Parts: sequence; C-alpha cells; structure tokens
Amino acid sequence: MSQDVFKIQGLNLWYDDFQALKGIDMFIKQNEVTALIGPSGCGKSTFLRCLNRMNDLIDDVKIDGQVVYHNQHIYQKNYDVINLRTKVGMVFQKPNPFPMSIYDNVAYGPRCQGLKNKEQLNEIVESSLKKAALWKEVKDRLKESAMELSGGQQQRLCIARAIAMEPEVILMDEPTSALDPIATLKIEELINDLKENYAIVIVTHSMQQAARISDKTAFFLMGELIEFGDTDFIFSTPKHEQTENYITGRFG
Repeated sequence: MSQDVFKIQGLNLWYDDFQALKGIDMFIKQNEVTALIGPSGCGKSTFLRCLNRMNDLIDDVKIDGQVVYHNQHIYQKNYDVINLRTKVGMVFQKPNPFPMSIYDNVAYGPRCQGLKNKEQLNEIVESSLKKAALWKEVKDRLKESAMELSGGQQQRLCIARAIAMEPEVILMDEPTSALDPIATLKIEELINDLKENYAIVIVTHSMQQAARISDKTAFFLMGELIEFGDTDFIFSTPKHEQTENYITGRFG
C-alpha cells in the first residue's frame, strides 16, 4: 500500500464572507494521480492551492481544519512554507516559463537555493528535462529562449522546472487546457510516468482525462466534496446521484 502524503480533515476556507470550501475530508497517496473534477467555481483550484499554501497570497482568506503533510499540520504558526513549496511543486494552467534560456529555467530553483556547482547544475537540468520527456527535443537548444518553445513544450519545461526542486508532490491546475490534443496526450503520458516517483494532484475539466490518467477522483460541487474514491468506481458506479449527473453530462 502506498503511504498517505496528505491527510485533510474538516478543511474550511472563506474568501471574506464567501465559504469556498466546506468540511473537506480527503487523503492523497504517494505514487498515485488524484484528479479533482467538478463544474467551474466548485472549489477544485482553491483546494489545490491549500496544499502548498498558495492561498496565503490572497487577502481576506480564512482557513480552518487540518491539512497534514507527513504528520505535520501545515497551517500551524511556525511551519516552513518555503520548504513546503519546494516539496509540493505547482504547474499552472497556462505554461509560464521565465523569459530566459531553457537551461536557466530549469536551473533557476536550485540556483536560488545556493547551488553554484556547474557540473551539478548540468546534471539537474539534464535529469529534470529527461523526466519531463523534453530532453531529446531541446538538448541542442539549451541556450535558446524558453519563449521559442511550443505551448506543449513550454508546459513540459514548467514540469521540469518543478522536478528540479526535487519535490515529492506535483500539483497541476488544468495543465493541458491551453494545449492541442497531441500536446495533451504527451502531458498525460508524462503524468503516468511521473507517478512512479511523485504524488500528483490534477485539476481537470475533462472527464475523459480524469478517467484516463487518475487512480483516485474527487468530485467537488459548491465547495463540498461530494464523492471521493477509486476512479474506476467513481466513473462506473458512483454512489451519489449528483456525481452520476455530472459524469454523464447532465450538468456542469
């Protein structure tokens, strides 16, 4: 059995007076892909950002309940948020490479942590690009601007940039929504490979994508977690009528 990386209990979140998450109970396991599905505005991305405290950057947010990462409550006062964001990497909806070379994009995080050794940086860049299934396409172009890559390549570069920090968990907020079907397939194949080494949590609007790539699926609706379990069961025999209605396209 793979171990729990995150345990979430009774998680509530308010934006000012609006309650965006209501009593979420969930766990996230190592070496699994967990898909978060549900209609727009249901709390998926808000929940995702709770896992690396990205919501701290938004004014008037109030959070209670527990988000436990390796037996430590990440919202306690003295918790090391910088270390958390190193261990829990994030890939956003639109590829957001830095306006610098392909090499410097991947080396950026390790350099920020004080790594100056050129050989070690070279190793990290090569290994991260290989893990992100991009090395063969860019190994002769490392000094070129990352902005010259295609959208799909840019997104894989952003995944390589996250991997370079040696995370344990990779959060992905609709990572293929801005990509064409061929680039989407490459990212999906990559996610399947990456789960051997990471826990992956992905927000997706695509039921088909969730069914294809995830081990567990969580269905959110109006800030509540309606159903959570093995993807095969959620899609074949959902327990709740609301889940079935969403999956079969009756709303959302």
